[in-house]
Amino acid sequence: MAGDAPRKIPVVFYRTRGGAELVRDWLRSLDERHRNAIGLDLMRVQFRWPVGMPLCRAMGDGLWEVRTGLPSNRIARVLFCVLRDRTVVLHGFIKKTKKTPEEELSSARKRKKEFA
Repeated sequence: MAGDAPRKIPVVFYRTRGGAELVRDWLRSLDERHRNAIGLDLMRVQFRWPVGMPLCRAMGDGLWEVRTGLPSNRIARVLFCVLRDRTVVLHGFIKKTKKTPEEELSSARKRKKEFA
C-alpha cells in the first residue's frame, strides 16, 4: 500500500563470547567514505530485503554477501545471513581477488553456526 512504511529488518552484528563486535570494529577501521558506502548498502538490505544482484548475492547455505564498490575503486564484501527476521552481519573484508577466498567464507559460516 502506498501509505505503508517499508518493512525494516533489524541488523545485528556478530559478537564473540567476550562481547567483541569484529565486523563493527573492522568498519570503524575503514576510511569514513568507505564506511558510509558499506553502511548505505547494509541499509538498502535492511529496508528492501530480499535483495538480489547486483547488491546481494547468495553464497550458499543461507549465507549472503553485500557487494559494495568503494570510492577508492576497491571492493568490499559483507557476509550475512537472515535468521529469525534479523540480518546478522557475520564478516567483512576488502576483496583482493576475483573469487571470494574460502577462508573468508569459512569465517562467516563458523560464526553463523553460533546463531543457528
